[in-house]
Amino acid sequence: MASSAAGPGAPTQHSRPHTDPRLLRVFVAVAEELHFTRAAARLYVAQQALSRDVRRLERELGLELFVRTTRQVALTADGERLLPYARRVLDAHAELAAAFADRADLPLFVDLNTDGMTAARVLARARELAPRYELMARFESGLTWAADEILAGRLDVSFGRAAGLDPAVRARLGMRPVRYEPMAVMFPDAHPLAARETVALGDLAGETIYAGAGNPRTVEWTDFARLLFAEWDIELAPPAPLAIGVAEFQRVMSKSRNPVLVVDDFPPMPDTVVRPLADPVPLSPLLLVWRKGLRHPGLDALCEAADLLGAEEGWLVRPAGSWLPEPDAALMLGRTA
Repeated sequence: MASSAAGPGAPTQHSRPHTDPRLLRVFVAVAEELHFTRAAARLYVAQQALSRDVRRLERELGLELFVRTTRQVALTADGERLLPYARRVLDAHAELAAAFADRADLPLFVDLNTDGMTAARVLARARELAPRYELMARFESGLTWAADEILAGRLDVSFGRAAGLDPAVRARLGMRPVRYEPMAVMFPDAHPLAARETVALGDLAGETIYAGAGNPRTVEWTDFARLLFAEWDIELAPPAPLAIGVAEFQRVMSKSRNPVLVVDDFPPMPDTVVRPLADPVPLSPLLLVWRKGLRHPGLDALCEAADLLGAEEGWLVRPAGSWLPEPDAALMLGRTA
């Protein structure tokens, strides 16, 4: 009797090999960046190794996942079909690892965006509530960038405007409303509106105000500013050089002398004043965000700290007649718009 060429357990033409989650992680990075160099930098691997892994995944699946030219990278129809499945597999893998890993003795990396503001106060209270755990502050400037770092495992927690994130990114994050932050404008001392105690939005018509345009880390903030500015005929200032850190931001802004859209407790800068906005009061929706599946006593402490401070100071009481786009209002109430 003739024997089969395939031994026991060999894959048949109808079976697929078990796919290494690492290859799916590479695929998702390229699919989201649509650029091999950026994807390699995001994963901290060599571009040659990343390209090799993509080719290996394509061979294993028997599919072409990307169309590559000298000028661009695009997903094929099969790549588009694979992407949501790959994300679900990676999310489940991360949740499994988080559920059974003892993270209590590992530092929790908490992005504050800028020191001296609401997020820093939440972190300080959390450290009081959980003194034996290490909560390490980071200052990454922008939730758009920080969210990618969270999903890549290089950050654990951040704060910001979650409604401005890509829905596919937002779906992979846990969120907790923290505060309706009143918004303000930082004026150079010599600006005509700097002498006022508060500034009505209508008085900003025709003004050119900086709100992070061109900064890929703060896309959610710039989009929010566009919504606000469109209603009151305010001009969005053109892109400025990307400044990382308070000192560099101060230096760059001192050159342009444009007013800057900020929140009411933004740290003071030399030769400037921060003036609250009114008529109506625009609100910046601040949420605490983390990777779904994350378990850490420090995260529990941050959530408790936000709740305690919010109750003490009315952070989640929305002022009557205030301005806030509906998608943001929905997330602050714990629902989707």
